[in-house]
Amino acid sequence: MTISAGLVKELREKTGAGMMDCKRALVETDGDMEKAIDFLREKGLAAAAKKSGRIAAEGLVESYIHAGGKIGVLLEINCETDFVAKNDDFRGFVRDIAMHIAAAKPTYLTREEVPQDVIEHEKEILRAQALNEGKPENIVDKMVEGRVQKYYKENCLLEQGFVKDPDKSIETIVKEKISTIGENINIRRFVRWEMGEGLEKKVDNFVEEVMNQVKK
Repeated sequence: MTISAGLVKELREKTGAGMMDCKRALVETDGDMEKAIDFLREKGLAAAAKKSGRIAAEGLVESYIHAGGKIGVLLEINCETDFVAKNDDFRGFVRDIAMHIAAAKPTYLTREEVPQDVIEHEKEILRAQALNEGKPENIVDKMVEGRVQKYYKENCLLEQGFVKDPDKSIETIVKEKISTIGENINIRRFVRWEMGEGLEKKVDNFVEEVMNQVKK
């Protein structure tokens, strides 16, 4: 079933849940608005949206080192209280996100952080690729837009599929954790280093090693 953008927007306005979560709920319920609302409530996503406006100024800075010191991540995730910051469940969640970053190599936190010139450059490359594939001019723009969306999902942390459960985005995982813990949670910032990155060197698949570790 095709889910219209208008239907997704309506569900978002009614529940406050994220666009991707609303679309998924409508797909799961064959476009039934009331069932989709129940779906979001059952998953705790509608409730999570209400908590998302609350101030989160506590939390943790987590470091994660993998592959014998070949990959490192430094990550800040905020919550509302020091009590939750010291909770094992929250600490495990922060650790999981740090491991995900090590494995999935996000460049940005959100799509809004991607510089416009980067997107324009990507569009130029994608347009040239589509034309080289012999695609008709009148559908190239749609193809480029689709590939730009794919770029966001591959490079923006909140839109990436969680390595432990690829069917769920990191944004969805965060919202589910908000529902479980009962406080607003915010991934504030991260940095990822890979030894020798940008230098000419023998190729070692450190990322694959991390992925295997994360999925255990």
